Amino acid sequence: MLEVTHKFKSFDEYLLYNNNSEKFYELFNGELIEMPPESGFNVEIATFLLIRFALLLGHRRVRGQGLELEVRGEPKNRYPDLTIIREEHIQKLSKRNTIRLSMSPPLLVVEVVSPGELQRERDYIAKRIQYQDCGIPEYWIVDPESQSILVLELKGNTYTEVGSFSGDDLVLSSGFKDINLKVDEFFNKI
Repeated sequence: MLEVTHKFKSFDEYLLYNNNSEKFYELFNGELIEMPPESGFNVEIATFLLIRFALLLGHRRVRGQGLELEVRGEPKNRYPDLTIIREEHIQKLSKRNTIRLSMSPPLLVVEVVSPGELQRERDYIAKRIQYQDCGIPEYWIVDPESQSILVLELKGNTYTEVGSFSGDDLVLSSGFKDINLKVDEFFNKI
């Protein structure tokens, strides 16, 4: 078994690593960086969305924070708070819940912004660039601080803003027109 201090030469080598831990690690410059647990509030938000999307699409297409995405840049992987996968992913993810760059991208990734400037920058800038680069058609940034949801849609190779929704706004999504979600309803449910 490899030590956590082992320097991984590739993402494939990292995927072979198993320390039998339930913890999440990002692969940064060949080294594993343990991810801190999410706040309870962020988990509540992600769970609310998970339930809403599961009712719309079925539970097999909706994945919580345990889904791992291979991305370009550093770190080499991300664990979105919520991911809507394609039908073709269901079987491929049965052994390891990882979407590789060689696979079709998921349809939607949702991140719930954690408190702090570093976390805001990570979700609004770094992850946006990485998810855009992966070709993920839609990216939602749920911001508990401002009680808003920013919906980004991939046009060509660039995310464009569909809208920043708050209050009694209905969240608009080209990929999920039937989600029927008002922002204040969403935050008031929590």
